[in-house]
Amino acid sequence: MVRLDRIQRRFGRQVLFDGLSWLIQPDARVGLVGPNGAGKTTLLRIVVGEDRPDAGSVHAPESLRIGYLPQEVETLGEGTVLEVALGGLGELREIETRLATLEHRMSELPPEDPAMQETTAAYGELRHRFEVLGGDRAETRSRSILTGLGVPPTAFDRPLADLSGGWRMRVALARLLVGSPGLLLLDEPTNHLDLEALSWLEGFLAAYEGAFVVVSHDRYFLNRMVATVAELDCGRLDIYRGNYDSYLETKVQRDEARKKDARLRAREVARVQRFVERFRYKASKARQVQARVRALEKLEPVETVKRTTRKMRLGFPPPPRSGEIVVRIEGLSKAYGDKVVYRDLNFLMRRGDRVALVGPNGAGKSTLLKLLAGGTDPDGGRLELGHNVTAEYYAQHQLEALDPGHTVLQSVEAAAAGRFDRQRTRTLLGSFLFPGEDVDKRVSVLSGGEKARLALCRLLVRPANLLLLDEPTNHLDLMGREVLEDALDEYEGTLIFVSHDRYFMNRVATSIGEVGNGRVDTYPGDYDTFMERAVTEAPEAADESGTDDRQRRRELRRTEAEERNRLYRERKVVQDELDRVEPEIATLERSLNQVNAQQADPATYSDPEKAARLARERAEIESNLEGLYARWDDLAGKLP
Repeated sequence: MVRLDRIQRRFGRQVLFDGLSWLIQPDARVGLVGPNGAGKTTLLRIVVGEDRPDAGSVHAPESLRIGYLPQEVETLGEGTVLEVALGGLGELREIETRLATLEHRMSELPPEDPAMQETTAAYGELRHRFEVLGGDRAETRSRSILTGLGVPPTAFDRPLADLSGGWRMRVALARLLVGSPGLLLLDEPTNHLDLEALSWLEGFLAAYEGAFVVVSHDRYFLNRMVATVAELDCGRLDIYRGNYDSYLETKVQRDEARKKDARLRAREVARVQRFVERFRYKASKARQVQARVRALEKLEPVETVKRTTRKMRLGFPPPPRSGEIVVRIEGLSKAYGDKVVYRDLNFLMRRGDRVALVGPNGAGKSTLLKLLAGGTDPDGGRLELGHNVTAEYYAQHQLEALDPGHTVLQSVEAAAAGRFDRQRTRTLLGSFLFPGEDVDKRVSVLSGGEKARLALCRLLVRPANLLLLDEPTNHLDLMGREVLEDALDEYEGTLIFVSHDRYFMNRVATSIGEVGNGRVDTYPGDYDTFMERAVTEAPEAADESGTDDRQRRRELRRTEAEERNRLYRERKVVQDELDRVEPEIATLERSLNQVNAQQADPATYSDPEKAARLARERAEIESNLEGLYARWDDLAGKLP
């Protein structure tokens, strides 16, 4: 569908791609991964035509419509939320205009006019196209997509300009999905979605008839949604069949295989070289020596893969020991105007607890962290931190709170408040990938990922036994998230956090706090345990204010778990068939290599019968391979 041939792109002295090629199939379900700065966004911009390569070419059918969701949307135009979403219809809007023109013309033409038949025929064809594209259901579908992404119907008629950046991103995504392009390019689509909207998006993409390529640091999302992982690193694009977990496993296997091949090749080269050196001047061995020299010349070097090796190092300093009770909340209330966030809230945390807060946007997750951090005061009730508790707060908008005029070094020194000397501060910044002169960069020029690393570094210079983390993985790449998870595994204090990264919650949390209806209900276990509990537990009685909403969330969790089980069963059937096809492909590819090697030998053509037989064998192998490749593509496209 889309083919990139030997793409080259550079920015100043930095060569981002040099000879990169990529084929995106019509039924692609691709996760594009790689470290921050590898060029994932640039690659998507080249595919959609918003950036041009310095060399190479991009081929795509003229009829293919490509929809692109960037990480940040600068403008969506004016109008209400619904009007902007409907703007994604594109062709449908054009057809509506043309239909109106034809309707007006038909109303003016007399029935006997020859032009009437021609106009009616054109109208019929256009109307059929309109129906095929779902024109009569366009507004209903647009409303459904907006609602699925969490935009409330009460906002549909509001001017888009009144919405915050996160909500505008949801409208931008809705506008893209409404248009149903043949290829979706999604750059971090999950950043601004809560868990309910994320679950809806997964269901939408699972049923999507077009292809999509998604950049995401949400490993849970990648595991559920993609059938292929494309890894971009150091200008190289490697393709892995399967989901994210499969990619990690195969990547290790490939690297080990390359290392083994390199060792075997080096051993063989050394053995041949010893023979050559030993018998170089012995006439009786001259033929064997020459044969081995030629064999050495024909040996192709083992492919070495250059990868990003820089890795953030993160370790929280040992915190002072707190009392057994870390947080005690009794009868707390909090409201913003007419919106009641908490009423009569009771909540308790003990030393060593690790609580992940979940719930829809606006339920009060961030508000609870702000209350604990002292950033806002309760309207009533009691909130106490326990004996010797020292808290540190990582705000959801921590990156925006950084002083843009500070250098990286100044920013950390301000947070340290004299606790670290300059050399120790530089050493710490080096472990956060700010080496040498990078510490003199202004905050204003840092990327989102660099700002996230800086904010985490500031957190480390203030030892605390209670961490309040609001979306700490936002803007971190996959490697950075894994480093943070490892550090929190070793952290000795108490932790309460908000995250939409389900993989992160499974790795870090020991209990889940469900926030909603002015309450926080705590459940032991990780996120998957929390979701699966809803399938087996009967709905418990609730007061009138909470019955409908709580029941709706239980039903959502039950649906999610059932969908996850269904996808697992479907994936297993397809994966079993793939496991059968892949060895057949490997066997035929080895046979083809053997035939190619024999055909490359000039001596083969002194035997016409042998040459003809090899040609027949090659044609048969290639024919069988083509069928198996087509079968593999079909199966890979069916992976849920």
